[in-house]
Amino acid sequence: MPAIVIDDLAKSYGELTAVDGVSLEVGEGEFFGILGPNGAGKTTLLEMVEGLRRPDRGNATVLGLPVWPRNADLLPRVGVQLQASAFFERLTAREQLRTFASLYSVPHTAADEWLERVGLLDKADTRVEDLSGGQGQRLSIACALVHDPEVVFLDEPTAALDPQARRNLWDLLSGLNDSGRTVVLTTHYMDEAEVLCDRVAIMDGGRVLQVDSPAALVRTLDAPARITVAPGAVAVEEARGMVGVDDAHESVDGVVLTTRSPGRVLALLAERDRLDGVRVQAGTLEDVFLDLTGRAYRA
Repeated sequence: MPAIVIDDLAKSYGELTAVDGVSLEVGEGEFFGILGPNGAGKTTLLEMVEGLRRPDRGNATVLGLPVWPRNADLLPRVGVQLQASAFFERLTAREQLRTFASLYSVPHTAADEWLERVGLLDKADTRVEDLSGGQGQRLSIACALVHDPEVVFLDEPTAALDPQARRNLWDLLSGLNDSGRTVVLTTHYMDEAEVLCDRVAIMDGGRVLQVDSPAALVRTLDAPARITVAPGAVAVEEARGMVGVDDAHESVDGVVLTTRSPGRVLALLAERDRLDGVRVQAGTLEDVFLDLTGRAYRA
């Protein structure tokens, strides 16, 4: 049985349609990503599935239970980390987390363990208003996970984190998913989705454009590979004349060859002993994202 079933969910604000008839299923134990540019409807969709916002149309179930009207039976089984979190003022990080734990009858020892797991043990006695943005984000995630939920919703969980903290959180989230929990997250980081997600849904304009695994989505895109060789290893004109090369141009890293036959081009470079500093970049989930949603700036 799917952990989450979304059937024709829709939500409008006046003339703005935020979510326009979305239907999805998320399997039990699946790590599912929702991707999209600003204003695509990701957060509104998540809030309806979490039972925080009433849909105009359609319905959703989590763990076989309807989410609206807000279902009290789901509260201890679901963890939610919102895009913007509000903490109890003047509490320390430890007090904040212990308060959340108490709401679910979770012992204080578990709350203290979560402080360590999100790297905040040294900030345990710091008031929440004195935490940095990234530290507050990590505390918010710990609050969402402290009661050991079966399904976890994370709305841009790494948005304010530095690269090291992001990677540490990836390990934490992968561990949660490996233990059988269902995780749904929204993110703007394509590398994050590629590393963590079993499947992703790409949204724009309130609708789902594509749903599949990151690897499968990349395979459907006829994106050329980019082969970069060290400066001086091959001239641009020579590269453009090679069989299989669609185009070539200079960059700060060397000469970049664009090709849909990377194996053939690499073989030719090897025959000419031109593999110095070679680097190959195939199509990525970011290429798929831009192909589906465009490159225009979203405010």
